[in-house]
Amino acid sequence: MADTPDTPRSTGRPAHQNVTFDSNGTPAHGYLALPPGGSGPGVIVIQEWWGLTDHIADVTDRLAAEGFVALAPDLYGGNVAHESGEAFRMMQDLPVERGVELLSGAVDHLLSLSEVTSDTVGAVGFCMGGGFVLYLAAKDPRVSAAVPFYGVIQGELPDFSHLKAEILGHYGERDEAIPVATLDGLRKAIKEQSGIDADFRVYPADHAFFNDGRPEVYDPESSAKAWAATLGFLRSSRN
Repeated sequence: MADTPDTPRSTGRPAHQNVTFDSNGTPAHGYLALPPGGSGPGVIVIQEWWGLTDHIADVTDRLAAEGFVALAPDLYGGNVAHESGEAFRMMQDLPVERGVELLSGAVDHLLSLSEVTSDTVGAVGFCMGGGFVLYLAAKDPRVSAAVPFYGVIQGELPDFSHLKAEILGHYGERDEAIPVATLDGLRKAIKEQSGIDADFRVYPADHAFFNDGRPEVYDPESSAKAWAATLGFLRSSRN
């Protein structure tokens, strides 16, 4: 349903955490990276079903290096999955509604920081996190730019009637978890409910093609194109 099945996954370390913040009345944790200049527009980075891994922390650092204040909330409370069955169980144990609540709390925290120069945020997510990008953007109008990488929708489509964010999505044509044919229905639902034309781009790649920690699926050329498009999109958004 999400990443390729039965792929061993070991980060060799626990979830990355360097910040604690209040999220709708409960303590939450995450990984925050600041740009070299010390300030910039805010971006939320949403984890794959593995957890807040080295890969997600690295993406957060890369966004910071490009001038963004980037925050990756830890949706699993410090836990990291090491194989696909465990990751699936952890994803199933996180109700979509609860995940969106945690992410909205992360948006609250990000926008409260003096280093953040924007009134809205971008959101970039991968696999499970790509689905959460769309759920969060549909719920929270403070998300002005949404970038799902091979986003997995869990259950029903979000209600996009309150969506304000522009959308740039990246998908692999060989992705068995998210068949390319399903993107037409998603694009249509977004357009009909919000009036927004989602830009979905398809690459000659597999699911999780952006994850350079997984050589069996990583596609350097597709990743480079998707990354360049993402940076341009975030910079040109209403952040």
